[in-house]
Amino acid sequence: MPNTKPRVALFVTCLVDLHRPSVGFAAIKLLEQAGCHVEVPRAQTCCGQPAYNSGDRATARELCRGLLDAFGGYDYVVVPSGSCGGMLREHMPHLFDDDPNTSARADALAARTYELVSFLTDVMGVKSVDAAYAGTVTYHDSCAGLRELGIKAQPRALLASVDGLKLTELADAEVCCGFGGTFCVKYPEISVRMVSDKTKSIAATGADTLLAGDMGCLLNMAGRLKREGSPVKTRHVAEVLAGITGDLPPIGEGRG
Repeated sequence: MPNTKPRVALFVTCLVDLHRPSVGFAAIKLLEQAGCHVEVPRAQTCCGQPAYNSGDRATARELCRGLLDAFGGYDYVVVPSGSCGGMLREHMPHLFDDDPNTSARADALAARTYELVSFLTDVMGVKSVDAAYAGTVTYHDSCAGLRELGIKAQPRALLASVDGLKLTELADAEVCCGFGGTFCVKYPEISVRMVSDKTKSIAATGADTLLAGDMGCLLNMAGRLKREGSPVKTRHVAEVLAGITGDLPPIGEGRG
């Protein structure tokens, strides 16, 4: 019988590849459990967002051209990051507004690109996961995922099905953590103040674990929590949903 499973390309992202490969493996597990055939194209590179945000449109265009080739032919491209997903869905197509032939390919890729958790819930219809996590967690909504891709209810719906997990909401879950890609490099003092405000809110929840869907936010907040001597663990939401935490060190305390 022909394979009727949707053919999905996993866009790993730079930060997952370099800092937290376990997020990629968690994503594969979740996608396969949802009934997808998953591949990881070796030719994939950065999504071009750092260059794009810095005004280097030429470099961003070249990187995105490579992604058009790397992800051609797949039914969907799935990204465990609202930030990179937002770049491909919302910004990449405009890089080729002056190139009709490439623009059509960019529009097609954008239309079939999804953030991981939203893809599971909104496209594949996943309503629950087979996972357990003993503890109280709180969830930070990344700016790009929330404002560009509308990701809010989806992770919370799946977390509600995790055995043993209790979710306590952050008072300012929708407020930026201060990372903002190159923002934290250009404006370090403002960034530190923002993430310090965020860690105060995290502590106020009483949660033992902080979750989010973007590695940039997680690394930023994990770094500040560690500097403050906080016992709060930091994890990518995919790791918890896939039930692979086990002996995996929290983000900021080793390469998962």
